[in-house]
Amino acid sequence: MGSLDRPYRETGMRGFDPLPVAGFLCSAPDYKVLSSNMVRKILYGVGGVIGLFILIGIFAPSPKPTPIQQAPVVTQQQETEVEASEPVATTSEPEQKSADTVQPVVDQPKQTPSAPVQAQPQFQYYAVTEVVDGDTLKINMNGTIETLRLIGIDTPETVDPRKPVQCFGVEASNRAKALLSGQKVRIESDPTQDTRDKYGRLLAYIYRDDGLFFNKAMVADGYAYEYTYDKPYKYQAEFKAAQLAAQSVGKGLWSPDTCNGKADPVAQSTGSKYYTSSHYSAKYYYPESCDGWKSLSEKYLESFDTLEALLAKYNRDLSPQCQ
Repeated sequence: MGSLDRPYRETGMRGFDPLPVAGFLCSAPDYKVLSSNMVRKILYGVGGVIGLFILIGIFAPSPKPTPIQQAPVVTQQQETEVEASEPVATTSEPEQKSADTVQPVVDQPKQTPSAPVQAQPQFQYYAVTEVVDGDTLKINMNGTIETLRLIGIDTPETVDPRKPVQCFGVEASNRAKALLSGQKVRIESDPTQDTRDKYGRLLAYIYRDDGLFFNKAMVADGYAYEYTYDKPYKYQAEFKAAQLAAQSVGKGLWSPDTCNGKADPVAQSTGSKYYTSSHYSAKYYYPESCDGWKSLSEKYLESFDTLEALLAKYNRDLSPQCQ
């Protein structure tokens, strides 16, 4: 056996003998000098160091730095998405705010007028200043006194000097005064009729502020006849129906105890001439039977044989003294 086999035998150890390995690591002379115990310690130390490195290699990957590096990457992407999304949100918010701001501006003008419309009257009403007779009255229209001739009705005469006082004329006049004196009325014109008659009076229908249609009420209650002057008017059918209803039950002037539907004269006019003043401020005319004309200045006094001739030259109303 060689010299390398001797230590193995001397140790009496079985299995692996580190001495041959030491023979490769050390030179021959060194090998002979070193004792077997020293060699073992060196080899155990080297083995321990190697084992330590192996353990470090096994357990070192546990605190992997990769997730730490990936986490910031994800965070940056999220931050990038947030930053990218923020301008969109910022852009949409002003648009929403601007839209919200515009909507109230559009809605407010619609709501603001609606309240006054409900509070204000739907129609313009005028004060009745005088009831002349059953189908004629005067109203104050914005400071101007206007005479109205009612469309579609005719009441028995009481004040027209051209005609005698007729049956039920006084009753019709009193009925009109009872319904209209101190009241306010609105007027309705009729496009099928003229605006004014030949005497300059406004042609109209009138309604009280409580809704009473005065023209129709006078016919329905038997105080007036339905009257078509020249051509059909707006409410002609209604007024004719109202007259038939009043006539069928003998209301007012249709009663056999009053006029039985006939406007016969009950008195005669005594006047034969008509007087007025030619002065620019004159407003009235006077039948001869009315003494009011006697107070007119002789310088401006004019007389006419007929009322038509007087009204053809002057726009005058019957003097209140003669009514």
